[in-house]
Amino acid sequence: QVQLVESGGGSVQAGGSLRLSCAASGRSFSKSTMAWFRQAPGKEREFVGAISWTSSYTNYADSVKGRFTISRDNAKNTMYVQMNSLKPEDTAVYYCAAESRLYYFGSDYNKATRYDYWGQGTQVTVSA
Repeated sequence: QVQLVESGGGSVQAGGSLRLSCAASGRSFSKSTMAWFRQAPGKEREFVGAISWTSSYTNYADSVKGRFTISRDNAKNTMYVQMNSLKPEDTAVYYCAAESRLYYFGSDYNKATRYDYWGQGTQVTVSA
């Protein structure tokens, strides 16, 4: 059974930092693109960023560019997002996602429909 499990969420004041982890089990994603999405209350799920299988390519939403950094450790089958300079508008449930397709990054990395596996989400709350 394939599972993605996020951890590291919590509450932080504006300007603070958090590091989220996404640990995969049941299969390796070392040859697949992975991504982070988030969903705030009353809003649609939105793309945060994506990373290619060798970490050669990363791409971020404009809203987090320069503040968030996605990385991965294929030996641990784990992806991370370092979130700095957090703002109240970053408050959301954060989800990690992975696809079955191998060796593809492309231009549709920001589409939720591309990803086959999803974690259960972890809450991030940023207070002013």
